[in-house]
Amino acid sequence: MKGKRVQQQGRWAGFSGSEWRLVVAIVLVAIALRPGIVSMGPALPAIIDRFQLSHAMASLMTAIPDVLMGALALPTPWLVRRFGVNKVLMAALSVLSVSMLVRTYSASSGVLIGSTVGVGVGIAVAGAMFAGIVKASFAQRAALMMGIYATALSLGSTLSAGLTGWMVQMAGWQVATGVWAALGVIAIVAWWQAMKKTVPAQPKVLSAAASRLPLRTPVAWLIALFFACVNFLFYAILTWTAARYQESGMPAAEAGAVLASFTFCFMLASPVVGLYSRQADRRGWLAGCALLSTIGLAGMATPGASPWLWVPLTAVGLGGAFTLAMTLPLDHTDTSDAANRWNAFVLTIGYLIAACGPFIVGYIRDVSGHFESAFRLLCLVSCLMLLLALTLKPGPVSAHGD
Repeated sequence: MKGKRVQQQGRWAGFSGSEWRLVVAIVLVAIALRPGIVSMGPALPAIIDRFQLSHAMASLMTAIPDVLMGALALPTPWLVRRFGVNKVLMAALSVLSVSMLVRTYSASSGVLIGSTVGVGVGIAVAGAMFAGIVKASFAQRAALMMGIYATALSLGSTLSAGLTGWMVQMAGWQVATGVWAALGVIAIVAWWQAMKKTVPAQPKVLSAAASRLPLRTPVAWLIALFFACVNFLFYAILTWTAARYQESGMPAAEAGAVLASFTFCFMLASPVVGLYSRQADRRGWLAGCALLSTIGLAGMATPGASPWLWVPLTAVGLGGAFTLAMTLPLDHTDTSDAANRWNAFVLTIGYLIAACGPFIVGYIRDVSGHFESAFRLLCLVSCLMLLLALTLKPGPVSAHGD
């Protein structure tokens, strides 16, 4: 026990001063990347009422960023090689912050959706960069750093989920969703101060072989599908959990608190799994996380079941699964550019599929008149995630990501 404790302390003590500054910057940027999506969940009933939207149309508030996180994952490594880490990240965070402010003052559904596209662009480009940053600066602590990154994402989600519902009641949906743009400004300042001399420069020119995506690598497809399942569930739950419980008579603030319990437990699970999943074969952890989310979603699909039990249980499973899904591409590469390309491939496939989650749940709600059937579908997706987890055998590291 003492030896394990010393080893874990050593993992943290090994960070240099510049690495700690980079860790803080990563945390602040990650915190800023989810409120633009998550804050829409507690605000959706008010937005639906204001713009007279269907549930399927309202799902675009989270589906659009998901689509863009998939579509822009592929060009992001090229942008980083062409312009450098700092410039690309500064631009992405600026677009995110400005778009959130524009959305706050939307006078029509067209402006609302158009500004959401900008939010999605900023989140997509910034998020696609982190695998390469971690591989370049923390290659020996990849799982730990992806756990920290996932935890920070969840912290931003938890803050926005827990406070937005209360702010909607106090000040309206515009203030409740627009205030989170301040986090992007804070992230810009933090990154600019910490990153200028920390992240190794990306190569400007790469050979054709080094630029290939792992299209012919079966394990890359399996990882992408697993990641897709995790995020299909994650964004469907983020979008519709608060609205579902508000429909059952729960006040907006309490429904937002239920959603916050999801993001909070997701946040707690992410670093724990990242810290303890150090073996090459991660299938046990992957399957365990998938099983927890399946049990939790089965409870959420049951009418009258307590959300305070099943929502957090689902979050624990998905939080651990998300960290591992973000780590798996790093397990199969040995350079930052290869990690960027594997990550781009996984994000593209994963988020394009995941974007269907909020829309499908909203559509089923429109057709059926209730959310129970939609959450049963989510339970089936979690079962698929469990089956995929069992296929993800460890493999050799690929120097070129092929």
